[in-house]
Amino acid sequence: MEVLGFRLFEKKPHLSTEAFGEGCEISYNQLHEFLKYAALGRSQNAAKPRWCRIHHRRHLTGTVVVVLHGLSQLHFYRFYMQFKYLRKTFRHCFSLPPLSGFTEVCVGTGVNDNPSLSREELKKDPIIQKYGEERRGLSSYILTPEERRRYNYPVEGSSDCSHFVSLCRSVPPSDDSPLFGLDCEMCLTDKGSELTRVSVVDASGQCIMDELVKPSSPIQNYLTRYSGITEKLLRSVTTRLANVQARLKSLLPPDAVLVGHSLNFDLRALEVIHPNVIDTSLLFTRKGGKRFRLKFLAEAVLRKDIQRTDQEGHDPTEDATCALQLAQFFMNQGPRKVSELNLEVRCLEQSQAGDSKKHTLPKLKNGIPKQAKTPIQRLLDAWQSLSQKALLLGGQSDASPDSNQHEQILQRALEEIPRSSFSIIQFPLDPQHLNPHLAAHLTAKLQTKLDELLTVYAGPFRKGSCVKALKRTFENYGHIRSIRVVTETPKPHICVQYEVLEAAQLAIENLNGAEVAGSYIKVQRPITEMTLDWETLLRELEMDADNEGVIYVAGLEETDSEADLQEQLGFLKDLTSVFWPRDPRSRRQRNYCFLKFPTVESASVALETIQGQTARGGKLHSRAAVTPPHLHRWVCHGNQNGKCPASPQLPHGAGRQLKDQLLASEQDIKSAMKACGRWIQKLYRGLPDRTLCAILFPGTDRACVSPPGFCLLAVKDNKGPAPASH
Repeated sequence: MEVLGFRLFEKKPHLSTEAFGEGCEISYNQLHEFLKYAALGRSQNAAKPRWCRIHHRRHLTGTVVVVLHGLSQLHFYRFYMQFKYLRKTFRHCFSLPPLSGFTEVCVGTGVNDNPSLSREELKKDPIIQKYGEERRGLSSYILTPEERRRYNYPVEGSSDCSHFVSLCRSVPPSDDSPLFGLDCEMCLTDKGSELTRVSVVDASGQCIMDELVKPSSPIQNYLTRYSGITEKLLRSVTTRLANVQARLKSLLPPDAVLVGHSLNFDLRALEVIHPNVIDTSLLFTRKGGKRFRLKFLAEAVLRKDIQRTDQEGHDPTEDATCALQLAQFFMNQGPRKVSELNLEVRCLEQSQAGDSKKHTLPKLKNGIPKQAKTPIQRLLDAWQSLSQKALLLGGQSDASPDSNQHEQILQRALEEIPRSSFSIIQFPLDPQHLNPHLAAHLTAKLQTKLDELLTVYAGPFRKGSCVKALKRTFENYGHIRSIRVVTETPKPHICVQYEVLEAAQLAIENLNGAEVAGSYIKVQRPITEMTLDWETLLRELEMDADNEGVIYVAGLEETDSEADLQEQLGFLKDLTSVFWPRDPRSRRQRNYCFLKFPTVESASVALETIQGQTARGGKLHSRAAVTPPHLHRWVCHGNQNGKCPASPQLPHGAGRQLKDQLLASEQDIKSAMKACGRWIQKLYRGLPDRTLCAILFPGTDRACVSPPGFCLLAVKDNKGPAPASH
């Protein structure tokens, strides 16, 4: 653009980072602060992130977070070739800790701070013992006739319920039956406990009935402290118990399921009989017949502060809504996730603390408890408080997503993102693709592929060749995990497994056809199904955004510090960062490192310089990097012995049928990853220019092997060079 002959350059928002090597791992708190700063700037006390700078933040048009539930670095690298558009477009990548229930932690539908249960403790949990671990339908949680008699519910044929009104119309409930929350308040009269107020809410939490009721007998105690009922409130009330019973009977459908906390007291106060009930005081089962209070469950499960001491009496609509939401939470999440909340321990800790004020959640100005909001939920609230529109689409699902569900989420996102300043788009993966057997299978396949790519076979050598001397020769190109002599051939060969891909490739490039220990040898990778595409894979890895401007250098002298290494490499110009790996156990420095330069051109100059020295007899060996730092960290530091993360085993004696199913599932998930890449491509291309986009692979922390999560960042720039496509 030109004004009065002067050319003005538009300030385009963009990202930059100095993170390299082990600095490429971030926490969810760091991610939250980054998104908060991107969306709100410093107006909400957001700290300016150092690990990834946002240049010209004020020129961003919006922020979009895409969550791919259940996916992790395992899926990204196992199906690396399926994510070509993602790799070419998103130039800044960071590792994240594995995280289950991303929705619960980051969108505010659950809690994240509960003591964990071991597998044995989980089996002994009364909820698991009663309901098992798997999710069930609504009808499984309805009290049986025997349970209703045991817990003093009004039942047909009981002598003390002969005058009670039956709400049931002989329609059995199903898993699709409608839920209604119910709660009552009572007072003491000459007759005993009588109804003074009744509230009913439907499944959406909408109050459909809230009536004050005048008891038939003189009132002795209004119980105002608990009920909130006063003489003044009831003075003009004409509604009687019979009116409420008639209205309930006409209001509720034949298969209605009533939900309440200790609902037997409410039904007796109403003098009605209804067989389809869910009692949340019994649903959240405890040991020894004890029951959790509704206030505790609301706080621990829903993060709601109810029945506060600063209120005059309980609010029956609030209590009915909480009971309903507790039942919905239980059914949606399933017994296992409820057990993992470890409510018994939390309740004990609360009891031991003694001071109830410590457990009353502090309020914000809008009256919402601070702890009831998780980081991104608070971010959404803060954004909306500035009269800006925020968007939350999709979610995590325990059921197989409908074939059109992803397309519907995508289409709605494309329509609504331009009207929203901050958006979270969540794509669920079919739970069948996340089962532990398949995860074990994928982990084993990825580990096998990496092991074979890291391995070279060399020979033939003369009989009697010194293995130690051969190891020293091959070690010039990088750290060796293992070396062994192959005895299946007429002349000796060796099998060498390196720690990084660059070392294996340098050994092939420098020693294949060379004379070693008096023999001209051939150096090659093993030829297997896993390595047939190694040339294509290495070419793609070289072009990976994480490897731009990065070179690998081996043959380093032993030094004590990075400063000494910098001095060794002082002849290289424009060197910005060094990643010098260590042995995970001894913490000794390896004999190789990765060097980062500001541009591809400066990295090429440095590479030519080192290779020129090598040609003149220098000890250093170098090539373009092919190992992204995230993959290096996962592979080399997955456990204490420096090997790849241990692969979980399939069940002992797993038959051919199971293995065939896993192979078929692997092909299905490969297709799903390809589709996932298409969703992201279509979504990203449809974003407004100058939109910050974050793609999250949150992973899972509930499996026997928990690969790290992944975060990819980019700012959409339609005017820049078009990113590569499939």
